[in-house]
Amino acid sequence: MSESKRIRIVAAGDCVCDKYLSRGKMYPGGQAVNTCAYASMNGAETAFIGKLGTDGAARCLEDAMDALGIDRSRCRSFEGETGFALVTLKDGDRVFLGSNKGGVSRDNGFGFTEEDIDFIRGFDLLYSDLNSYIEDDLPLLASAGIPVAYDFSNRWDDDYLARVMPYVDISLMSCAHLTDEEREREMKKAADLGAKIALGTVGENGSYLLCGGRFYYAEAVKAGEVFDTMGAGDSYFAAFLCSMLGSAPEGAASAGEGRIGSLLAGSPEELSARIEAAMKAGAEFAAKVCSMEGAFGFGAPISGRTEV
Repeated sequence: MSESKRIRIVAAGDCVCDKYLSRGKMYPGGQAVNTCAYASMNGAETAFIGKLGTDGAARCLEDAMDALGIDRSRCRSFEGETGFALVTLKDGDRVFLGSNKGGVSRDNGFGFTEEDIDFIRGFDLLYSDLNSYIEDDLPLLASAGIPVAYDFSNRWDDDYLARVMPYVDISLMSCAHLTDEEREREMKKAADLGAKIALGTVGENGSYLLCGGRFYYAEAVKAGEVFDTMGAGDSYFAAFLCSMLGSAPEGAASAGEGRIGSLLAGSPEELSARIEAAMKAGAEFAAKVCSMEGAFGFGAPISGRTEV
């Protein structure tokens, strides 16, 4: 990605420390922080807007973001615990043992201001997810006028989709627990409710994408060494978004597509090629991330509670 084409992604949402009881270490994480980290690794400028506590987990997150050059100038700080999850590993796969449900994030709102919205307008895309306690803020955030990407993880229902999808342009659903028919049905729901690009990942069985009524498929890339699968889905989505943004035609706009603008510009053949390249980039990067400790490294000794 050339310097003139460098893209900018802002994530508003969750931040946690993943406390690996099997290692005695904690690692910075949370889907929104992971997305910033992975987008930075893919050449993007990134910023994170989240809610931090006043504990060792907050310092772990801040140190990692600073090391990666993630702008955290608009983060909120509240007295109390930063979000954390308790984790162990079994044959390289992460096993969640519980969490504090977001810590200070659960009980304190973002309180977005017009200055925040002006800040967000300076980016090419806004990311958030269902773990962010941000649903009521989405109408205001979408008013910034940039594409909104949203990760539904593997937990959604029809009511949640109806509440959130009007403000989402690019959706991601983790669908490994669904049959092919169920996955296709849920992806179509997302598209019918407003997603211009609907992604459905199925782990080692690859990923699917629905855009303009057409389904695409990309195989998963086998990791050379699977050390830790934490962040695999987030890394796929971040690399996919970076590729789509980085390959968008300069100065182009797609009439009638609202916030998503130039992401869908170009001929059908050009758009298809960009989508296929982005899905491949996502799969390749996700395979690399599986060799990292935690979501993206930066481990520190566990501090704070180790029970919930």
